[in-house]
Amino acid sequence: MGQKIQAVKGMNDLLPVEQKDFRLTSAFWQAFEDTVSRWTRRFGYSQIRTPIVEQTGLFVRSIGEETDVVGKEMYTFADSNDTISLSLRPEGTASCLRAIVEHNLLYNSPQKLWYMGPMFRRERPQKGRYRQFHQVGVEALGYDGPDVDAEMIAMCADLWRELGISEHLALEINNLGNKEERAAHRSALVAYLQSHEDKLDEDSRRRMYTNPLRVLDSKNPDLQEICNAAPRLLDYLGEESMAHYTGFKNLLDALGIAYVENPRLVRGLDYYNLTVFEWTTDKLGAQATVCGGGRYNGLIGELGGKDAPAIGFAMGIERLLLLVNEYGRLKTESAPDVYMMQQPEGLAAAMRYAAQLRAAGFSVLQHCGAQSLKNQMKKADASGARFAVIVGESEAAQGEATLKDMQGGRGQQTVPAAALAEQLKQWKSE
Repeated sequence: MGQKIQAVKGMNDLLPVEQKDFRLTSAFWQAFEDTVSRWTRRFGYSQIRTPIVEQTGLFVRSIGEETDVVGKEMYTFADSNDTISLSLRPEGTASCLRAIVEHNLLYNSPQKLWYMGPMFRRERPQKGRYRQFHQVGVEALGYDGPDVDAEMIAMCADLWRELGISEHLALEINNLGNKEERAAHRSALVAYLQSHEDKLDEDSRRRMYTNPLRVLDSKNPDLQEICNAAPRLLDYLGEESMAHYTGFKNLLDALGIAYVENPRLVRGLDYYNLTVFEWTTDKLGAQATVCGGGRYNGLIGELGGKDAPAIGFAMGIERLLLLVNEYGRLKTESAPDVYMMQQPEGLAAAMRYAAQLRAAGFSVLQHCGAQSLKNQMKKADASGARFAVIVGESEAAQGEATLKDMQGGRGQQTVPAAALAEQLKQWKSE
């Protein structure tokens, strides 16, 4: 017997049954995916699907060469002819915008898009953080007012209500200003950090010159006093940026959405400007951020398109579903409507009846293999099916089937095969 080959560290199988390390089932995920499809449709967003593999340069230009994502975490490899560097996508916005520019989707009108799928980062695996993880992303492209910023927040709040987790999530917001305002703040921030360089940890000293905003996002408790006293970007905002921020907050107030202003909220990617936000929880340990995003008005131009305003957010599905599984609600529909059972002489008829029921809209689990009806009934009970249909030798000969109510008090009755679907519909509706 050959040696077992296991999954790559930090990349999980998603099984129909609960797993030891990741206890959510594929049925739970499917229910969430169905919920997301309905949710995005309610807000008028259309789905876009992009490749998992992109040219590495896409992420270098969009995310930033000095970020941890590009510098440390991406899975990058040479194409077979060694002329192109390729990477597994670490996030979805860059791929979405590459498609927008390549196919000129903003030529006639703005776009409201969403996507869902796997992303890859070589991080240390832990609860809620994996090397292959999955995100839902939402992007609104070509809109420059604070109204679409507020709509993004309203979308999230709507989903949290549907999932039953609103009380476990808090909204933090900030404004990063425009390029010139950030440059002025950066100079002041670097000078301030230099004056405290002897107290900074190694990671913060490295970031001080490459991405100083990220120093303010440090989780090192020894640096909190220094970070709290650092120059605030909000103090460098001009009239236009401040008006956008004020308009955004006014709309959130009008919608009754509570928020906390966090001047240290900067997000982890270089392309953000103006509005940034995060939805956080205290229920998942160190993995506090469930959803985050913001504006990236200059990114489309950086990727070769005509400059256009844009905003988006992404949520980690694994992290979110851990929260929903523990505190929220999500109805799964893994059990079939009907478990089809038969004796050998009734097999052909049973398969015909199963096909008829599926065509009528029922989900039917057909029993396979030669077992006694007693053992088949045990399997039917374990399946969670609401009804069982039995086709024995006599039923097959008479063109009939025996219908059994597995969860109610109707018992069982024999009906003509032509009336089977109608009888099941009647029982199901009662």
